[in-house]
Amino acid sequence: MKLIVNGENKETNSKTIQELLDELGISEKVMAAAVNMNVVKKDSWSEFQLSENDKVEFLQFVGGG
Repeated sequence: MKLIVNGENKETNSKTIQELLDELGISEKVMAAAVNMNVVKKDSWSEFQLSENDKVEFLQFVGGG
């Protein structure tokens, strides 16, 4: 399936947000996810089904001062 992840075209076999995070190796770093500009709650990531050409944004919070 083709997705756009954080502005980059990706080819994946992942069916859910959680599978995609695991595939990308960033599941521990991501604090928020949005699909097609709609925020998806973290407790739904393992159930939320991705579709061809979805635009997925993963947000990581970085502390600083």
